[in-house]
Amino acid sequence: MEHVFDVAVVGGGIAGYTAALTAKNLLLDYVWLGASAFGEKLAVAEKVTNFPAVSGSGKDLLAALKGQMEREGVALTRCRVDGVYASGGRYLLTAGEKAFSAKTVILATGVETKGQLKGERDFLGRGVSYCAVCDGALYKGKKIAAVLSSPEFEDEARYLARFAEKVYAFCLYKGPALSGENIEVRGEIPVAVEGNARIERIVTKEGSLNVDGVFFLKNSAPPQALVGGLQTDGAHVRVGRDLSTNLAGLFAAGDITGRPYQYAKAAGEGCVAAHSAKAYLDKTLSV
Repeated sequence: MEHVFDVAVVGGGIAGYTAALTAKNLLLDYVWLGASAFGEKLAVAEKVTNFPAVSGSGKDLLAALKGQMEREGVALTRCRVDGVYASGGRYLLTAGEKAFSAKTVILATGVETKGQLKGERDFLGRGVSYCAVCDGALYKGKKIAAVLSSPEFEDEARYLARFAEKVYAFCLYKGPALSGENIEVRGEIPVAVEGNARIERIVTKEGSLNVDGVFFLKNSAPPQALVGGLQTDGAHVRVGRDLSTNLAGLFAAGDITGRPYQYAKAAGEGCVAAHSAKAYLDKTLSV
């Protein structure tokens, strides 16, 4: 039988960790999903001055967090969630070929602080995708572009090349190790995607290329790309005081809910979201 968790926490940062830790302490059956625990930003922070009882470097805080994870037995299931779907009074979460089912969800995926390309949001679902495994097969025999934010996504570009006639790879980092018979690594910087009913081209500072779709391969996809029907204000999710969204049983915490982008806010919201998820479960079970 399919296992249904009480709560699925999506996002490996401090908000996600605090939500998972709180869910554990509330005796909820939870799963914590994320690409990595706490990410790279914390590890390279020179000094942390806005988190209670911490006055050292990001590495010091990271070591303390990982130590607590081990002591408390809070485990991260490493994967990158690419879709959250309401289904029969619960949520189905997909992560490549993996799937999880939960009664409630806490989104703590952070926010993409770098600006999106012009037209990227407009063509979501009309040629713009953030998941190679989800949508790659839709572009069999077609020409596509892949915009890679880091080397960790090179395998996904190779996966796309199994279906597409041609993959134009725009690697936004130094020294890409990406190659393939139908993969062409481009050195230009993309600035926009354009088209009519669907994407027709990707535009760079030097010109444009005709493509049938564009895959943006990065750690933090826009929340509206993860969850259909989710109300947002730009890059942020609209939430109430209890961090509930417009979708029943779905909560959000951390940077994804808006400024300030600070660890203290993330931790507080992760805690509140877990308590709100429990309150929601208690209410629905009593009906």
